[in-house]
Amino acid sequence: MLIVLVESIPLDVDYGMNASFGKSLYEEWNNLLSVARDQIDVASFYWSLTGEDINVNSSTDASGRDILEKFKALPSRNVSVRIVTSIPTLALNSTDLKLLRENGIQVRRVNFGRLTKGILHTKFWIVDRRHIYIGSANMDWRALTQVKELGVVIYNSSGLASDLHKIFQSYWVMGRTNASIPEPWPSSYDTLINEERPLVVSLSGVPSQVYITASPPAFCPDSRTRDLHAVLSAIRDAREFIHVSVMEYYPASKFAHRHGYWPVIENALKHSAFENNISVCLLFSCGLDSDPSVLPFLRSLDALRSPSDSLNIQVKLYVIPVGNRSHIPYAKVNHNKYMVTDKVAYIGTSNWSADYFNTTAGVGLVVSQDALRGNPFQKQLSLVFDRDWNSQFAIPLAELNQNHDCVFSKSTG
Repeated sequence: MLIVLVESIPLDVDYGMNASFGKSLYEEWNNLLSVARDQIDVASFYWSLTGEDINVNSSTDASGRDILEKFKALPSRNVSVRIVTSIPTLALNSTDLKLLRENGIQVRRVNFGRLTKGILHTKFWIVDRRHIYIGSANMDWRALTQVKELGVVIYNSSGLASDLHKIFQSYWVMGRTNASIPEPWPSSYDTLINEERPLVVSLSGVPSQVYITASPPAFCPDSRTRDLHAVLSAIRDAREFIHVSVMEYYPASKFAHRHGYWPVIENALKHSAFENNISVCLLFSCGLDSDPSVLPFLRSLDALRSPSDSLNIQVKLYVIPVGNRSHIPYAKVNHNKYMVTDKVAYIGTSNWSADYFNTTAGVGLVVSQDALRGNPFQKQLSLVFDRDWNSQFAIPLAELNQNHDCVFSKSTG
């Protein structure tokens, strides 16, 4: 089995010489499409692989157009394709799904707004029940050239692929007209792979333990580790450091009618920093579409830094230069959703606020490895985090000012 860290680095972002990078997301998506022989299942919040969908004329959508054309060609290669997307969604005017249907691809839209008062925010692929992709990128041309994304591809793991397929299948059946969430879920959705019983494998030659998490709880059989539980476990079990890169953090409900306070993750981070003397570095996004209501919470976390008291929590904001592309909406943002500690690597699809864990569909991959063997995935992810944290684009919260292209207004993704 091969595990590959994948990234998209936006145009205008230059880290200079000798920086560590994951493999190109665009190239790995192309590789997954080329190796497909039988079936591809894709879950994505929305599809928007051409500039016309958002009334933008930009040559930087060429990569997205290429991916769309290759998806359209799959049925002619006798590769079956199933796609699930969300109701509600961002891409109201998308022509992608219409074109894909016209080329023989099955599409269902899951009304999470009706089922859980959330959305389908998941982003993953399953190829031939052998290869998987999980990460922050939606099926959006901006994810390939304009937005900073991070994810993971695992090749030749039928165990993980079959397990992820159970989550896809839960979306697929809920995409039927007037579907209702079963209670409990039938036994066919149960999993033997979870936090208590991770899959023991060799990933790129390194002994590893892995499992897949999911949200919301209403879509999880009892045997599936909840996404929030995995995040809290990773924070609790860390002994040296906790490094987090998430587009948006907000200790409350963002989208519910009543914005109830929700300090679950924040309390866990504070507890680890205070009780266990763990270094906590939090890297959040700051862009033209960011929400200003998060700032007081970020400042309260950053204020806890007190080296004399062995309390080390630091907050930075990742600011991508807008350059001459300010006409492209929801671009130039750090869309990553991951955490790495001295014990585990966690790659997710959710931002860190209450709704994403309680009502919205997402998945995560948890990887624990023998740090003394080979080139562990955790080490690769740590190097990428360090690259970002120490770059010119990571601004200490206290230094945020009008000299940076960062205007808090609204957010999504």
